[in-house]
Amino acid sequence: MSAVIERAAPPLPLLNAAQPDRIIVWREGRALSVAAFLADVHAAAATLPTARDAVNLCEDRYAFLVAFSAIASRGQTNLLPPSRAPKAIEEVLAMYPGSYALGETPREGLPAHYVRLAAAGCGSAETIVPGIDGEQVVAIGFTSGSTGQPKANAKTWASVQASSAHNTRTLVAALGLAPGAIAHIVATVPPQHMYGLELSVLLPLAGPFAVHAGRPFFPADIAAALSEVPPPRLLVTTPIHLQALLRDPVQLPALAAITSATAPLAPELAAEAEARYGAPVVELFGSTETCVIAHRRTSRGEPWQLYPDITLRPQPDGTLVHAPYFGQPVVLQDVIELLADHRFELRGRNADLVEIAGKRASLADLTRRLLALPGVTDAVAIQLEDEDNAGVRRIAALVVAPERSEAALMDEFRLAVDPVFLPRPFRRVASLPRNETGKLARSAVLEALKS
Repeated sequence: MSAVIERAAPPLPLLNAAQPDRIIVWREGRALSVAAFLADVHAAAATLPTARDAVNLCEDRYAFLVAFSAIASRGQTNLLPPSRAPKAIEEVLAMYPGSYALGETPREGLPAHYVRLAAAGCGSAETIVPGIDGEQVVAIGFTSGSTGQPKANAKTWASVQASSAHNTRTLVAALGLAPGAIAHIVATVPPQHMYGLELSVLLPLAGPFAVHAGRPFFPADIAAALSEVPPPRLLVTTPIHLQALLRDPVQLPALAAITSATAPLAPELAAEAEARYGAPVVELFGSTETCVIAHRRTSRGEPWQLYPDITLRPQPDGTLVHAPYFGQPVVLQDVIELLADHRFELRGRNADLVEIAGKRASLADLTRRLLALPGVTDAVAIQLEDEDNAGVRRIAALVVAPERSEAALMDEFRLAVDPVFLPRPFRRVASLPRNETGKLARSAVLEALKS
């Protein structure tokens, strides 16, 4: 009897259809080719210590892309902490014994196992495309902590390649990109965030995209970054950044498309952006657990269109998400209504629904009503964990309203909601403690409520 020999699947390439002369990054006004990028990846990989995991702290997007690829090509995992604060980094390093931190600049306050990334353009001539085992965990992303403690989510190389193929098809269609053409990405989100990783790191590896190395924040910086790349241009951003752009008189170079994620995008905001910039706004739906799984043109009031191969199953605690490239189905807290043609409507989040005195409300709706008050520019409502003397978990809220008083705002809010949902405490603050992608960690909101 002959033995059956199982052959391991061949490794998957770091880059798809890599042409050495293709532009992959714009950095400091210079176009960097795939050949130059691969040389930097091989040079960086040769300097990495032997380990299983590395916290990728690179802030320059090209440095991050090189570090990400070098770490993965060495068979290691990129750890992507929810924050680059020293404490958050230390916590992740402690969770993964033997790991090290990697960055392109000197950093104070980090332990001895901090490694400097090899400088770009160091003279390596190696341009072979590395192969990566499809089952290798190339990244572990952490949830933002908006509903509690951050959680780790492992991503294999095969899974992120499959997800990137979906993103590529969607955005090529939105951009109207001709065969052989390259779209140029400017992103306002950090590469450590899963949305930033997918749209500004994995896309240039997977498809016809080049990315600007910077991470512009203010409207003038975004305009400057866009002017440094040729058309067609894709702006990868968030509702918070998009709102700031629309409030500013700065003129942007011609855009071919805009993507938005990390928080719900108001249809009015999407429509205003499309009217001003003459480009479609594509809202992406996903999570750290699943990556992007659906898209829509929000300005048109369209339902969400699922990516092919993705299936949803509503259940009592949210929605079960299936994909062939998931290790196992993922449960999201989002409550959805399934429609025909692989579409769905989002009806809220399981954790978003609150019940007090037999009455139900949505924290998202309470926040929306706060934002509708005259003079309010930002707001958030949460439910407290601790019960009051009556055994009730009260609602609390933060609002940004520079020219209004708390008393006046509360009087107006009383007219909009049932009394049991009036916030206690209710704080007017100068700004909300949003992170780099505009999200609010629950711990940061609770801390701000104490002030």
